Amino acid sequence: MQIGIYTVGDITPDPVTGRTPTEHERMLAAVALAKKAEEIGLDVFATGEHHNPPFHPSSPPTLLSFIAAQTERIILSTSTTLITTNDPVRLAEDYAVLQHLAEGRVDLILGRGNTGPVYPWFGKDIRDGIALAVENYALLRRLWREEVVTWEGRFRTPLNGFTLVPRPLDEVPPFVWHGSIRAPEIAEQAAYYGDGFFHNNIFWRLAHTQKMVNLYRQRFEHHGHGPADTAIVGLGGQFFMRPNSQDAINEFRPYFDVAPVYGHGPSLEEFTAETPLTVGSPQQVLERTLSFATLMGHYQRQLFLIDHAGLPLKTVLEQLDLLGEILPALRAGFAEGRPAHIPEAPTHASLVAARNAEPAERPVVYDEVTGSSPEAGER
Repeated sequence: MQIGIYTVGDITPDPVTGRTPTEHERMLAAVALAKKAEEIGLDVFATGEHHNPPFHPSSPPTLLSFIAAQTERIILSTSTTLITTNDPVRLAEDYAVLQHLAEGRVDLILGRGNTGPVYPWFGKDIRDGIALAVENYALLRRLWREEVVTWEGRFRTPLNGFTLVPRPLDEVPPFVWHGSIRAPEIAEQAAYYGDGFFHNNIFWRLAHTQKMVNLYRQRFEHHGHGPADTAIVGLGGQFFMRPNSQDAINEFRPYFDVAPVYGHGPSLEEFTAETPLTVGSPQQVLERTLSFATLMGHYQRQLFLIDHAGLPLKTVLEQLDLLGEILPALRAGFAEGRPAHIPEAPTHASLVAARNAEPAERPVVYDEVTGSSPEAGER
């Protein structure tokens, strides 16, 4: 089980002090969180991608490259890479470069993005969101897997004999997760290719997340990638903890009450009862997080969002210290009763080993419009 944290990069006023951090401060805070995450033994740090205020991470590859230079072990990922408004050629190049610089410690969580005004800023229409996600990802896969690509689609100019530079490290592309909150089409896309599926698991009732994960698992098996329980699943989560649970509630309440996403709505008590948000003691966070596997089945990646809603960096670093204290118990709990046939989350090393162990594959013929192939359709 990979355990880590992610940030959406919001720049939110602290409701206790009234102070709003600067963009510069929030960028450096993300770097500090990644370094702290590695220090306490976490496996993954991920950043979001946003091109509108009040967020800062408009260039995840730049931020992650800077972090890669200051870390040694932690996997660097994205809590959304916009597969819709970004050019697939640019994505393929940027993340191939990052993969080389980070010595393979890179994967991606792809998503559509749901902020309407951003689409026209990049010459796109949000009503084409699903079609863009399907076409752009099909092209991205080919760019990483074929040395020479000739392609034509609906949403960008054709490619004729294009070769990506640099090629992926060891000729093995970064592993891809498809992230979605409520779009079954994205779960289907992940299942079709046998990629990972990530549900952010922070705003929605657990029953909804369970339905989305079960759909992905069923379709993963349908497409011939293996039993449903071997599908690669990642979940988000949120917590705020203090040694005393009431202290945690009292401290977090003003942040919750005015948070941009869930503030001014249900009470903290209602929200924690219905969603994965856990506010309380470390033991309560431990037990609640481990309960996710009861609902979703054994899964491969757990990421926590802990730096949102205006929480000061000092407080967030304290949250990471507390997470570090329960990390051994969290790992042991996830491992307990885990069947031997359940795979771990892919890493660069495991993908290279799997590639080297496979027999030579026969050539795959692609449909240049949809990016699909007869062979893929039969899986």
